[in-house]
Amino acid sequence: MPVPYIRHARHADEETLGWLDRRCWSVLHSVQPRPRPPYEPFFGDRFGPRDHLVAERAGAVVGYIRLGMPTPLECNAHVRQIQGLVVADAARGGGVGRALLRAVQDEARRQGARRITLRVLGHNAPARRLYEAEGFAVEGVLPQEFLLDGTYVDDVLMGRAL
Repeated sequence: MPVPYIRHARHADEETLGWLDRRCWSVLHSVQPRPRPPYEPFFGDRFGPRDHLVAERAGAVVGYIRLGMPTPLECNAHVRQIQGLVVADAARGGGVGRALLRAVQDEARRQGARRITLRVLGHNAPARRLYEAEGFAVEGVLPQEFLLDGTYVDDVLMGRAL
């Protein structure tokens, strides 16, 4: 399968990204309740197009990754945090997630970051394997941090130097 084209999001992507986000929602990777109408805008005050990279294949959006600051503190400004990664079901296993992870690390470096972190649910083994394959290491675990569908789930903190 060809490597997906990665680009910065545009305002015109908002409807597509919102639909993709809702379509791919799963308790495997989300602590938020299942989205229900009326839907919140995908872009808002906290995250806009500049905070997202989009993956396209054959002109169709097949995934996105969100990059943000973990805190507003100046002493933490050298760190970026992945705050969302979604790949369309039909595109999974085709290198989209890996391409987005590599592109977001390049973007974080471009922004002057020295470290990149993320949080992943302990039961999300496919995502954890992908992150580990891309050089992320477990840096902490918050045991039974979330109660999802009647099951307590760990919050796993991962990171790497850039």
